[in-house]
Amino acid sequence: MLDVLEEVERPDSSLSLRYVRDVFFVTLNAGKMLLENGAETYRVEDTMERIAKHYGVENVQVFVATTVIILSMNDYGLSQQIRILTRNNNLEKVVNINELSRQIITNGMTIQQAKSALDDISASRTFPLWMVVLFGGVAASMFLFMFNGSIKDLPITLFAGALGVLVTEWIQRYTKIKFFTEILAAFLIALFAVLYVRYSFGVNIDTIIIASVMPLVPGVPITNALRELIRGHFLAGTMKGVEAGLTAIAIGAGVGTVFLIL
Repeated sequence: MLDVLEEVERPDSSLSLRYVRDVFFVTLNAGKMLLENGAETYRVEDTMERIAKHYGVENVQVFVATTVIILSMNDYGLSQQIRILTRNNNLEKVVNINELSRQIITNGMTIQQAKSALDDISASRTFPLWMVVLFGGVAASMFLFMFNGSIKDLPITLFAGALGVLVTEWIQRYTKIKFFTEILAAFLIALFAVLYVRYSFGVNIDTIIIASVMPLVPGVPITNALRELIRGHFLAGTMKGVEAGLTAIAIGAGVGTVFLIL
């Protein structure tokens, strides 16, 4: 309801400050891992609030945007803001945090067990670079067949798709400027595709380029941006939409530059 004053509740005296700090730690880091790995902001807020309230901490305020989380447990004077500097699309970790949240609420997991499980999820391995690059090429090859491409274009599509993923993954380990990284990746994809077709090896240059850049297309951010906007999270939805739009512009600029040059 609008125009309803907030009430200041007396803290639960049965909860020690150390216990509340443990709850704060689990709540904040669960939200941080969700947001860093591609979860929607409303999912992050809901998960954090449910975890804190399950452990008996009321009057919890959570604000989540694409690049920041603010968590306050007002009755206990605890508040912290953290910046989210890197974001990936590791949906495995998102699923693991969601499963941890369900176990906390349904199975009555203790706060120490939750901290241990959270540490395990944080330390879980990520896929090695060679595997990411390999399956980037495989994904591009599958898109080639989806777009009714020729089998003669398979080698260059596999190579170009893997190359695009390699460039973006490798360079982003040294710089946070995704825009220019994506331009370079799209430029190299289009360059090799043009040369492959020009020297009579390939059949359809358009299909090769479209299939090869598909691993770079921000499908998850676009979907999340629409879901955020529909749920009324206009700030997060707009930010994710702009981020996805810049990626699309970068891909178009890289491909277009090759056609201007050649």
